[in-house]
This record gives sequence, C-alpha cells and structure tokens, in this order.
Amino acid sequence: MKGPRRLKLSFFWLFLSMITKGICQTIPSGFPVLEEAARRSQILGESESGYSFALRPIRMSEFNTLFQKLDSVSNFESKEFQIKERRTRKEFKILPLLNTTVYNSNRPYGWGNTSLLNGAGIQNLISPGIFAKFSFLEIQLRPEFVLSQNNSFQGFGGDFSDFVNFSRFRFWNFGDQPEYFGDSYKNFASLGQSYISLNFGKLEMGVGTQNIWWGPGQFTGLIFSNNARGIPHAFIRTSAPINIGIGSLEGQILTGRAEDSGLNPSQNQDLNNQYFLPFSGDWRYISGLSLSYQPKFLKHISLGFNRTFQQYKADVPNTLIGYLPIFEGFQKERLFQNGNSVLYDEQAQDQLLSIFFRFKSEKGKFEIYSELGKHDHNFNWREFILNPEHTRAYLIGFTKLISLPNSEAYLQFKGEIVQQSESVNRYIRYPVLGVLNTSWQTHYQVRGFTNYGESMGAGIGVGSNAQFFEVSRVKDLNRFGILFQRIENHQDFFYRAFGQNPNKKPWVDFSLGVLVDHQWGNLILSSKTQFVKAYNYQWLSDGNSTGDFPAGVKKISFSGELNLIYLFQND
Repeated sequence: MKGPRRLKLSFFWLFLSMITKGICQTIPSGFPVLEEAARRSQILGESESGYSFALRPIRMSEFNTLFQKLDSVSNFESKEFQIKERRTRKEFKILPLLNTTVYNSNRPYGWGNTSLLNGAGIQNLISPGIFAKFSFLEIQLRPEFVLSQNNSFQGFGGDFSDFVNFSRFRFWNFGDQPEYFGDSYKNFASLGQSYISLNFGKLEMGVGTQNIWWGPGQFTGLIFSNNARGIPHAFIRTSAPINIGIGSLEGQILTGRAEDSGLNPSQNQDLNNQYFLPFSGDWRYISGLSLSYQPKFLKHISLGFNRTFQQYKADVPNTLIGYLPIFEGFQKERLFQNGNSVLYDEQAQDQLLSIFFRFKSEKGKFEIYSELGKHDHNFNWREFILNPEHTRAYLIGFTKLISLPNSEAYLQFKGEIVQQSESVNRYIRYPVLGVLNTSWQTHYQVRGFTNYGESMGAGIGVGSNAQFFEVSRVKDLNRFGILFQRIENHQDFFYRAFGQNPNKKPWVDFSLGVLVDHQWGNLILSSKTQFVKAYNYQWLSDGNSTGDFPAGVKKISFSGELNLIYLFQND
C-alpha cells in the first residue's frame, strides 16, 4: 500500500506546486546587466530561486533580494519584487526601456543582440515595453525598432581557385548566414520580446516572439540564444521550477516559424551567380522540447536535454508525429526498415539535440556547466557509445566570485569555451569530405538553423570555435572588468579548402575589451569596448608572403556596444 500512497502524495505535491501563485513578467533572454545580476545573486545565495538558467527567459520576482536592493537607489518596482505580493487580479507596469547602440569600425564583429544584425558601421535598437495582467491572462508588449548603417566591407573576395570558391559556397548553400545584409535590412521593426499567455500557477501556455535561450551558456548557446530575432512560436512551459516531490522540473514545448533571409551570401555578385543556390521561398517549421531536472537529493545540480527539429513547411507530414517529431525515437535504426534510410531521409528533417549539466555552490561561490550537442541521429546506442564525437558541438564554462576585503564587492572570474567545428572523426567516417558531412547548425536540405540570416544559437560563425575569459569587479549592478576573446573563424571551411595547403593559416581573431556597468538612480549604463586584431583575415595572403615564409593579412578593428536602461517607477 505504501507505493500507491507515495505516488498519490507525489501527484498532490505536483498539483500544489502548479496552483501556487503565478509570478510577474520576464527578464528577456540575455538582457544586459539584469540577467547576469540575477545569476550572480543565485550563486551568492542571495536568491532562493531554483532556476537552472538553462531555460530562459526567467521571471523577475524569483530574485526578490537582488531587486529590492534597487529600491534604495531608484525606487524601482519595490512593490513588484515583494515575495508576499498582494493577490491582485489586475496589474499594469511599464517595463525597463532599453536602448542598444553598436559600432563596428570596418568589419562585422559581435553577436547576441536579438534583432540587431551583425554588420559594419553604427546600429541602434530601442525597445520600450508594457506588461499587463488580468487574472490568469498576461500580455507583454516589448517591440524592437532597429536602425542600421550596414556598411559594405572587405568580405570574401573570391580570388581563389574554383575549388576554394565552391567550398566557401557549400557552407552558404547549406545554411543562411549572409556576410552582408545590405539595404533591405537597414531599418525595420519587430514584435521583439512580446508574448500573450494564460497562466495557471507555474504553468503557462501562449504565443510570442520573445527570444528563447536553452542551455546553461553565458556568452552564447548551442541551440537557442538571443543571437537572432526571436521566432513567432506557440509554447507550453513552466514559468518557474515545479516541485515534483523527487526534485524540481523546468520544461518547454514549442512550435514556431523561422524565415530565410532571402539574401545572396556574398558581396560579389559574380560569385553569387556562379555558385549560390537560391532559397525556395518556403518557411521552416520548428518544433522543440527542453527539460531540466534538479534532484531533491542533489539540490545544487541541474541536468537536462534539448531537442529540436526543423523542416520546410511543404515537407511537414500532416500527422501528429509530423508536427511533433521531438517525440520520435532517438535511434535511427527504428525509423526505417531493412537498413534503408532513403525514404526517411526524403522527409528532409534537421535535428539538433543536446544534454547539459550545471553545478553551483553557494558556499564556494562558483558554478561550472557544460553542454554537449549532436547534429544527427545515432544509428543505435552502440554507435553513440563508440562514436560520441560524430556531429558534435560542445561548450563548457564557469563563474567564480571572490569576496574583496572590507567591501561588499566581489572579484568575478568567468570563462567559456565553445567548439562547433567538426571532429577528426569526419576523415574516417566519410570517404569524400564535403558530400555528406555538414557543420553544426547547417543542413544539406533545410539550410541553417537560422532566422532572417542569423544563427539562432551560437553567433560566432559556422564551424567556428571561441574562447572567452572575463575578470571584473562587481557590486550589485555595477561592474568594471576586462574581457579576452579568441575566435577561430569558419574552421570547417578552412580545413576543407586549405587543409593541405602549407601556405595558408586559419583566420583567428584576438580581442581585448573593457567592460563597464554602472547604475545612477533609475538609469543603468552597460558598455563594452573591444579592440580586435585579425590574423589571416578572410584567408588572404600578405603581399610579402612566400612559400617558405607564409604570411596572412592582418586587420585591426574596433567594436563598441553601449546599452542604456531606464527603470520606470510603477506605483
């Protein structure tokens, strides 16, 4: 009798968790200053939130202690962030106003700015917002207005052999990452971080265009992040961790619509005419599932997985599993008969899958996390065990905080490694490179996992790898620090096109930046200034390069970002 009784108690606690009072509006995914401050407050034990930070956006009121600190400075939302908030059936709030300005001197650099495109010159985004709640109905309207110069710059020149040019366009034809967005994307508006949802305690369902961030990464994400414009999508999700008796659970199911850019990838029209395969004009249907579990007996560890499928709408079967392939088996051998995958492959689906963990220690004031992604079904579990590096990508990172003497400030160390280039396994698995193997977030039938020409995951570039390290002094919402970045650009293309050429070296960017965040009353400033030095830029050889002493073109550029956030008082 004990078994059924325990099961009933588990369902009781799950139901009780879901009917507890709902909580207010979100911090948009990757929102400057506020999201990082919320994550830091959790590491310091100042917040009792059980968020894994692997399913974002997150809710503001889960970080009561942090935002109460703002009250003494700016009177910001003091009523909003009280845990024992009045059970009003109606709410209306003006959301923090965000203005983001980005300047790149002579080439695109940077990522993770939602609707802002990665281009040269000056770009500006402004995002006002309002939030309203009527009983269990929530409406958040936070549009984004973009103005951009989108200056032309020195891109891929095509002064190479036919094989090299074809190799470069192979990745463009398997994706949608134009190097230049041109006039058609200079000025536009989008619904941005907006949504409408019905809330039942900690469960909500609705529709929206807000950015989603899956996985524990801080600098970027493998599948979803804030790098591209958010896709219109319908969703069912937890708005906060739900107690299920044996731990807490976060999750989301979504279906959405992603668009191709419709742009030629190169600034050289002759190359486009010769090598580029135009888009079909169809849109891509996205389905996704994310789950994160924190065991009751291991309260500081979160474990989870993400899975997405995309398919051009014309190829989606009119069946339940056709619209929700996220529930099909993980082993490819179960999806077809007699070892013949031709009919299955004709469905033209692209799958991304990742597993992740995050461990935080309030006593040690640190966190470590990692995510491993796979871009293809494994044939069976045996192949997964023997060949785990096939079509993989991964990231690993940490945060460490050290108390400074005689101060409420901390010394913060943050680091992250992102690896997207294919493993050496491709040389063994494929007799001829460039026929069946594809890079992370590209596909030979469904192009890239992108929206309007930008990756919905990592924005560092197709087949690129990156390393980040930050050291800074932080206190509340204030920060002063230094950021180091190293990016290996388009490594998969490099090794396909130049791997056997001793006269060519990889294109690598090194950057050194200064980070400044500061709050003055209701105004928060967040800035990042970076000096970037590119080695072997666009894989071009320097005029003095010789076979014995190869030398590539070096290019120095400046990249700056300024975020201004105004916190409105909502009485």
